Amino acid sequence: MNRENKLKAAERLLEVMDTLREQCPWDREQTFESLRNNTIEETYELVDAIADRNMEGIREELGDLLLHVVFYSKLGEEAGAFDFADVANAECDKLIYRHPHVYNDIHADTPDEVLKNWEALKLRKKNRKSGILGGVPRSLPAMVKAFRIGEKASSAGFDWGRKEDIWDKVKEETAEVEAEMRRGSHEGTVDEVGDLFFSLVNMCRLYGIDPELALERSNKKFIARFNRMESEAERDGGLFTDLTPDQMEELWQQAKQAESGEHKE
Repeated sequence: MNRENKLKAAERLLEVMDTLREQCPWDREQTFESLRNNTIEETYELVDAIADRNMEGIREELGDLLLHVVFYSKLGEEAGAFDFADVANAECDKLIYRHPHVYNDIHADTPDEVLKNWEALKLRKKNRKSGILGGVPRSLPAMVKAFRIGEKASSAGFDWGRKEDIWDKVKEETAEVEAEMRRGSHEGTVDEVGDLFFSLVNMCRLYGIDPELALERSNKKFIARFNRMESEAERDGGLFTDLTPDQMEELWQQAKQAESGEHKE
């Protein structure tokens, strides 16, 4: 699609939003606050589509999310605070400012150098009062927040000297979890489990792994294996819950082997 068609599509969406805001009872009632949870839901639906590598789903969910951007911009326009042009132009200005290696004479030859420059510029302009970690949204899910905290700390030079060093930290935190469990301290165990999770998220960051996607892959793998076990147990009219632990383990191993065979095909 050429540039003119893209601009026409954006203009059409803005016109549709104007019409809906005027003529649809539901759209007329919406506020920033009422849309908030829907926006979060749409974001997670996009994340699901990305995890599934579903290009059609990604296209659809991006459209839903774009609608929310246009909707919030319309609400801002009605309040006399900002409109869609203000939102788009502010983002353009921000991107130009944070890409001096493209729009100025600063050099950044690798993605890591770009990221460090980006974080440094964000801190200089936006987070002077709140500090290096102040730009991490409070409402982020804990795993995503831990990942962003690690990125921001690293951009300020606070990181492991070698990525392999993270394994000593993971082992240390694992031992501390075990120690608290042996002591029978629930609160202590909760604290140490949190530290273990945090170190594992940092391990993912250092090795270029998205912890959310990695965990979701394991979730899907477990669901597929468990469903296979349940189907096999109930094939002859039985109930999965009537199986002994040994029988369940046997079905689990069979499910793993069947899955492995499917991947080889």
